[in-house]
Amino acid sequence: MAGTAVPRRILIVGSGAREHALATALREHELVIAPGNGGTAQMGRNVEVAVTDVAGLVALAERERVDLVVIGPEAPLTLGLVDALAERSIPAFGPSRAAARLEGSKAFMKEFLRRHAIPTAEFAVFDDAEKAKAHVRAAGRPLVVKADGLCAGKGVVVASSPEVALEAIDRMMVARDFGDAGSTVVIEELLPGEEASFHVVCDGTRAVALVAAQDHKRVFDGDRGPNTGGMGAYAPAPIVTPAVHEEVMRAVVEPTLRGMAAEGTPFRGVLFVGLMIENGTPRVLEFNVRFGDPETTVLVPMLDGDWLELLDGAARGDLSRVTVGTKPGAALAVVMAAENYPAKPTTGDRIDGLDAPVPLGAFVFHAGTRAAGAAVLTSGGRVLVVGAYAPELGAARRIAYGTVSGITWRGEHHRSDIGHRALAR
Repeated sequence: MAGTAVPRRILIVGSGAREHALATALREHELVIAPGNGGTAQMGRNVEVAVTDVAGLVALAERERVDLVVIGPEAPLTLGLVDALAERSIPAFGPSRAAARLEGSKAFMKEFLRRHAIPTAEFAVFDDAEKAKAHVRAAGRPLVVKADGLCAGKGVVVASSPEVALEAIDRMMVARDFGDAGSTVVIEELLPGEEASFHVVCDGTRAVALVAAQDHKRVFDGDRGPNTGGMGAYAPAPIVTPAVHEEVMRAVVEPTLRGMAAEGTPFRGVLFVGLMIENGTPRVLEFNVRFGDPETTVLVPMLDGDWLELLDGAARGDLSRVTVGTKPGAALAVVMAAENYPAKPTTGDRIDGLDAPVPLGAFVFHAGTRAAGAAVLTSGGRVLVVGAYAPELGAARRIAYGTVSGITWRGEHHRSDIGHRALAR
């Protein structure tokens, strides 16, 4: 691999805070972002190509003669963007279409875990609504109902009662709230414990673990309200002790890489393991095949090493010479959301306060924004991710929320308790 001291030409695919954070990590290089947002426009050149336009993205990569394509969201991965780029001999960070089934189909993922004896919740898969309902009625205990396909983080219902589970089945399988993604559902036991986000960058056989983080999925303080794509994150997560870290690598990551290779779909890219941890025992809630958003916004400032070396090594199938670590301290990020998120967010509102200087250690990553002349307008549900890196979590939290208080728009809302579990220990 060429030395990363020489500027490289990189295409970043996506438009969220994750992509803005990755662009910041790769800012020493020449960046093209498709389609990007109001923040990435300041890091490189945005090009209006949709993340689902595989042919358009391949053509863009060829036209720009990029050295590497870094794929942020899951949709282009499940559509086979990496495969299409490989046909043109263009290196890409991310798994093949076949390997991306670990996220693209929850049924495939759960059955893979079962085949390879990887710890997870007991589950059943249904493509018939009445059979799914009969399973719920027979279970008589709290369950989790998951749409099989991609639903932008919103296809999971934690059902505290059979009635809630039955309603979820109707919405997914009968009303088709999520389209074909809900034609099959996974129903699993509700695991007790505390969640954590565990990211490993993989080259097909090796894995480099990043700092463990913790996301906050519910929209309101105290983990109340509907699930979202994430309302904030922090790292490191104290629930992932050194012993838990070792167990996740041994019992989850290593057998996953062996199993994917044995099944003819070696995994390259980042494997995001969603964990539930109880009394020091981790079990897999889900796999994602891309960096989490907003987790990436805290992973970037915590990495001690060269992001391009890491991503490029995975893309080319050789992490053997990559050396990265975790910086001391902590990072915490708060999602600032649009009015009515996560339902039908209001967009088009002017954001005030973005021009103000930010404190030392603070960062502002754009997600659902667009430039309109000199103004920046909201264009999505999760609009900004605002946070800070500091010597300890309490300081990162104070800096982050101080920065949040200086940014406003009509209807903005955010959680005020990001990091509450760690700070209460």
